[in-house]
Parts: sequence; C-alpha cells; structure tokens
Amino acid sequence: MRHTLIRTALSTIALAGADRWLATRCRGRGVILTFHHVAPEPEAVMPENAGLSITPGFLDRLLHLLDALGYAIVPLAEVASRLAERGPPVAALTFDDGYRDNTRHALPVLEAHRAPFTMFVCTGFADRTAPLWWLDLEEALGRQPSIRLAFPDGVIEGPTGTPAERLALWRKIYWRLRRHDESVLEQTMRVLVDTAALDPLGRVERLCLGWQELRYLARHPLASIGAHTTSHPRLARIPADHARIEIEESRRRIREELDVDPRVFAYPVGDAGSAGPREFGMAREAGYALAVTTQANVLKAGQSLHALPRISVNGHYQKDRYLRTLISGVPFALKG
Repeated sequence: MRHTLIRTALSTIALAGADRWLATRCRGRGVILTFHHVAPEPEAVMPENAGLSITPGFLDRLLHLLDALGYAIVPLAEVASRLAERGPPVAALTFDDGYRDNTRHALPVLEAHRAPFTMFVCTGFADRTAPLWWLDLEEALGRQPSIRLAFPDGVIEGPTGTPAERLALWRKIYWRLRRHDESVLEQTMRVLVDTAALDPLGRVERLCLGWQELRYLARHPLASIGAHTTSHPRLARIPADHARIEIEESRRRIREELDVDPRVFAYPVGDAGSAGPREFGMAREAGYALAVTTQANVLKAGQSLHALPRISVNGHYQKDRYLRTLISGVPFALKG
C-alpha cells in the first residue's frame, strides 16, 4: 500500500509537469543517489528487501536520464566544493555495503558511461564477521512452519505456510526489530538463526566482495572507497563508545587492507532513527570530510557536510518518471 501511494503521488507530479517547470527552483545543487544491489533479479522476495535491488538496465536508463537533464556526475568527494559553486546540478553515485553484484552488473554500465562512483564498504562484510540480518530473517521465515519470538514489549507469533502469512509475519518482526535497540535485534536474530539452522556468514561470503576483490576496485579509475562501519549497526541505537569505535575502526581497517584512506562515510540504514547529531559529530571528529545519511532530499548550499541527504534508488520505482520527479526536488518541497 505504501509503495502504491508513493508511486501515485510521484506520477501525479509528473503528469502535471511540476517536476519540469519547478525543477530549477526545487532541485537545489543536485543529488546524491544511493544504490545497494544491481542484478537482473533481486536476491530477496520480501518488499523491504527486494526494494534494495535494481536492474542493470534501469541503472543504464538512469545515467542516460541524468545526462539528458544536464546533471554533471561527479565523485562524492567533490560535492563539498560544488555546493558553494554555481553551475549545472551535480549527481554523486554511491553504493552501500560492498555487494559482489555491483562489480558484476553495475560496473560495466558505469564504465560505459564513464561515471565515477563511491562504494561504502562495511568491513565486517569483507572480513566475513558481520551478518546480513535482514536476509537471514527472510530465509528463517521460509524454513519453519511457524515462528514465535519474545520481545521486551511482547510476543510475535504466527504461521509461515503461505506467502501471505510469511509477508505478514515478516513485517511484524522486521519493524519490531527496527523499533528496538541493536542489542535486542542481535539477540533475536541469534535465536532465529540457531532455530532455523542458517549459515549467515556463508551468505555474506556469497554476496559480498572480499578484500582481494576490493583491492582491484580501489584501483579502478572511476571508483572511490568510503567507510560504512565494521558491523553495520544503527549507530544511534548503540552506546556512544561503541558507535565511535564502529566509525573509526572501519576507516582504519580499510586503510590497512586497501592502502587507501577513506575520507567519506555513510551511516548504516541512515534514517533519522539510525543517525543523528551525536553520530554526525562523531564522523566529523573522526576526520571524515563528509558523511551521508539516507534521509531523502536534494543538496543545498550551506548544508552540514556530515549529515548530507541521499535519495535511495528503490527497486519498486524503476521508471524514468519516478526518478525524474524525485531528483527535481518537488516532492520534498511540497512535503516541507
């Protein structure tokens, strides 16, 4: 229902032509775009997971669209200087987590367009020590006839025999986990993983780039490497000393393995409940030149360089009109 309402709103703006005649007033200095998976078919089924994947064909169309609309695709590190300059709007391309499909399916498209990009590496994925819990949750629901989980604020239970039952239960569990601190999430997922006999780190090995692959990417002329913590926690949901270690250690680990110093940082999950003023200050104190959220908006002069917005390119919105409307800034101006 939520995706249907958003698509309807975006289509209405596009059909009215507002994304065109208001774009120069609303688009600001440009956009930072967020990508996760790029593959012909999504790895996941659950909508919240499947939305993290777009096709290589849509990535190609997206880059053509940016060019047609006059956007200059620039390395993320250039965004700070571009905010203070006049000129064409800019677009910076960022890929979160470090998925292998980014090099297999996205990189050829980016090379064809000569488009620079940043990959934000979660070092725990490259080290094979941190799980992709949102995918583990999906598999766990498919392996058991029913689920019963105790949370601090109550029990969630139900059957998983049909796709509709799995989706309903998935959403209850997923959003309950997102509501609680990381300690509750980790404890709950340990129970699910053990009960369903999953292999979380085997999944990470299969889906995420290892250090040897990242060394090749770090030397690619179009690529730059950014830090994305060591274990992908919602930083605002963990103690300050732990959050500071996640922010600083990921940079040290990348420097150690890749011989590059990441100067840009992405907050995992990145919404208002996952990163706020405390985390923005920590990223600045750690020496990052800029840091990005996933709080959707266009770029504007004078914004904090350690709380920059990004627009997520969602697999549920793989039409040119949706992207054109989003990057126009009109939806955010109307909402604001």
